[in-house]
Amino acid sequence: MVLVMTRIIMHGCNGAMGQVISDIVRKDENAEIVAGIDIVDNRDNGYPVFTDIDTCNVEADVIIDFCSPKATNKLLAYCKRTKTPVVVCTTGLSEEQIEAIKETSNEVAVFKSANMSLGITILSKLLKEAAHVLADDFDIEIVERHHNQKVDAPSGTALMLADSINEALNNEYNYVYDRSQVREKRKKKDIGISAVRGGTIVGDHEVIFAGTDEVIEFKHTAYSKAVFAKGAVSAAKFLKGKDAGMYDMSDVVE
Repeated sequence: MVLVMTRIIMHGCNGAMGQVISDIVRKDENAEIVAGIDIVDNRDNGYPVFTDIDTCNVEADVIIDFCSPKATNKLLAYCKRTKTPVVVCTTGLSEEQIEAIKETSNEVAVFKSANMSLGITILSKLLKEAAHVLADDFDIEIVERHHNQKVDAPSGTALMLADSINEALNNEYNYVYDRSQVREKRKKKDIGISAVRGGTIVGDHEVIFAGTDEVIEFKHTAYSKAVFAKGAVSAAKFLKGKDAGMYDMSDVVE
């Protein structure tokens, strides 16, 4: 049996997720991190680390990006220049950066998903089916919970789940993030989205379909960051050799 090795550059290698991914790849005989990018080089990762991506001279099949939005623009320029596919996992991106990612996908393969968990991807598909059946008679609410260090709210995953539901309903629903300023009952075509921040919660998403005398709940809980790291590595393997374009976790599942 011939093993197909995927050579990976880890962008943000010394961050929490970069280290989790590094540990996972070390145990994966089909993948190897050949270089890392980080503003600080203070760890012995077992691969060369560059503090400036423009100085990286190591060839790779794909880049996994778990870094700061501040580094995204330079990353995209590097990917276009070197024609290196990229798995973008960084969150909190601006609208301009999201547009830049789409533009980059015209020249190189780009994998972008609000959540790298396989379970969330399956949940998103299930919610579309549920929305078709339940929307007429049930109110829809989403509650997401994360650790007290997370700065953005609501989470990108909560919005992704809301978008999946809304897409199934012809995008006729509106998102409501805060009911404290308006004293009125909920509208039929509202999707309420609530954010909880506390402790060390890795990630918890609950979608509630509340009807007359019955409630149906869909829930996904991540107990460690390894869930997202494994998804990122699977995405990197999937993206190797792909043509230019935008890809996400649904492409991996299918």
